Amino acid sequence: MKIAFFDTKPYDRSAFEKYGAENDIKFKFFEAKLNEDTAELAHGFDGVCVFVNDTVNAAVIDKLVELGVRIVALRCAGFNNVDMKYAFGKIHVVRVPAYSPYAVAEHTMALLLTSIRRIHKAFIRTRDYNFSLAGMTGFDLHGKTVGVIGTGRIGRVFIDICRGFGMKVLAYDKFPAPGLDNGDTIRYVSLDELFAESDIISLHCPLTEETYHVIDAAALEKCKKGVVLLNTSRGALVDAEALLAGIKNRQVGAACLDVYEEESDLFFEDNSGHILDDDTLARLISMPNVIVTSHQAFLTEEALTNIAETTVQNLADLRDKGECPNELCYRGGAAEDCKCGKCF
Repeated sequence: MKIAFFDTKPYDRSAFEKYGAENDIKFKFFEAKLNEDTAELAHGFDGVCVFVNDTVNAAVIDKLVELGVRIVALRCAGFNNVDMKYAFGKIHVVRVPAYSPYAVAEHTMALLLTSIRRIHKAFIRTRDYNFSLAGMTGFDLHGKTVGVIGTGRIGRVFIDICRGFGMKVLAYDKFPAPGLDNGDTIRYVSLDELFAESDIISLHCPLTEETYHVIDAAALEKCKKGVVLLNTSRGALVDAEALLAGIKNRQVGAACLDVYEEESDLFFEDNSGHILDDDTLARLISMPNVIVTSHQAFLTEEALTNIAETTVQNLADLRDKGECPNELCYRGGAAEDCKCGKCF
């Protein structure tokens, strides 16, 4: 089985080569992202392996099908970059529904602690032998209220971490996790109540039509003044322009972003020698109370191993059994087979 691997980074290769060799799956690694211009690279391959910033729209799907490609293997959980409705009945789409929820949840807490305890500023100061504490005052997490939007695997691990710090949790999810709400320290509430009562808000939900810009100007107006916003999920959950305005008018006290809604041409690449054309991102990065990391929350040894192992198993299942438990939608084209919620 031959797979064209797009948007390759150095840390991708070893685990995929290892598990591929064990399952007689050969990967050809391309640095280019998959899009309408690069889809031709998949000629002669059985499938493509793609990541969050690859484009799998109708035109790309048509080209892949024309080339005889039968499988789109996402090496991530989210699939908002795939036109699932168009893919249905044309091509297999599989994903990695979970890799290491601890990786993302722990990174989220690392960002929060770095921000509120000014660790990033202290690091820069002490390298210049400046040991002044002026402007370094933070606040305790103990006793604070954190609002968690999305209580899937990652959201629940983040809640566990927050409870370890003695925080109170307000949660929101369209599909509440059974047994999570204890009526006291962890409660499911409406979005409006979560906005109004949370000192810190953390996003752990997928990007859908319903969650697009769940944090916008109207949402920020409902929040406590000085709210801290964390986003390690998908960039477009947050209206970046509204966030920037909220920071400037002091409604938002701090923001920690591992994702950005216009990240596709910027993140995962070294742009240090270039002028940044995205004025909104440039202004966010320039703010003293904003921390931006480059979509690295998933990047641990454990997560990379899990991603490679599951992706290769997905491909092997389709090859050997004709089906896969992690397939989003079956090729048969029946409404009852749709798992993504977008086809019908």
